Amino acid sequence: MITFAPKFIDMQENMNYLDRNEFNFEPSEEVKAAIRNFDLGKLCFYTRIYDQGKKSIFSVYLSELYDIDEKQILVGYGAEDLLKKTVHFFLTEGGSKTMLIPKFSWWYYKSIADEVAGTTLQYPVYEDGNTFRYDFDGLKKMVDELQPKILLVASPNNPTGNGLTPEEMERLVDMVPQSTILLVDEAYASFISSDASYIKMLIEKHPNIVVCRTLSKFYGLPGLRMGFGFIGKGEEMERFARYANMYLGYDRLSEEVAIAALKSDAHYREIAAVMDEARQMYKRELSGLDGFTVYESRANFILIKYPIKMKEPLQEAFANQHYKVKFMNEPGIDTHLRITLGRREQNRLVCDTILRIYKEVM
Repeated sequence: MITFAPKFIDMQENMNYLDRNEFNFEPSEEVKAAIRNFDLGKLCFYTRIYDQGKKSIFSVYLSELYDIDEKQILVGYGAEDLLKKTVHFFLTEGGSKTMLIPKFSWWYYKSIADEVAGTTLQYPVYEDGNTFRYDFDGLKKMVDELQPKILLVASPNNPTGNGLTPEEMERLVDMVPQSTILLVDEAYASFISSDASYIKMLIEKHPNIVVCRTLSKFYGLPGLRMGFGFIGKGEEMERFARYANMYLGYDRLSEEVAIAALKSDAHYREIAAVMDEARQMYKRELSGLDGFTVYESRANFILIKYPIKMKEPLQEAFANQHYKVKFMNEPGIDTHLRITLGRREQNRLVCDTILRIYKEVM
């Protein structure tokens, strides 16, 4: 049985943050116990695991969980840290300083390339009914012409919510030269499936792939700042691993909390089911309205196109109820809302507010 805890979100004037893809539920009992029972004496010493040539107790656990060589595992300060290290390393290796990113994507990708004077170009993402898709043919033409150092894909992608199948991932890595790094941001991937066996297949077969994951989204621990990733084999990746990983290990408390979260997958699957109820509710109640499109989502948010004349009344209505949702302003999706999927009562209030403003304005 899931328990809900409004106290976890009532940090500022009872504001409900449904604009940041954060977590509006309680952590699992295992996570709470890991914090409550943590031996503070462990903070007085480095983990001795580096004497064995390993990075951390977390990387060892990930190695066992995913059946992947510990040397091919990265640990970082959230997926943000791993993405930044990957982009910084490979764009300063010499040769091409170009990175390709999706047309609609997280602004941070360009920002971290800018930090090392990299060139960021967008590749096509097109709307197909109630979903978005990558244009594989258009992307291949860009790769062949530009020979970028990094091709970044997000699966699922923020803000469009579309994800890639393992077969599509294989197609992508097959169509780039080995000199191009396929960087896969899988921050939301656990919402797609609990089966991640394709990762081992990809990194065993392809030396030029980096896959980044996080505890921030599915496991609802963005404040923990714990991310992890997987890399292919080869001399270039070995150099990258030495650059990216920490010699003396990581935060001992965060590692134990992270392991506890991964061990309590069932708790988070229940919460994912609540989120899926919300997806179906938005689709059922809004998709038939004039001017609305409710897009398929594989993440903890949903993207909704709405009549733009509803924008100001919606903003006022949400503000009066102490709710925040994301009003998109990027060209091409500037008539869209991105709404974090929260607790049942939060989802119901947001949907009811949209329905009420629609009746008033339309």
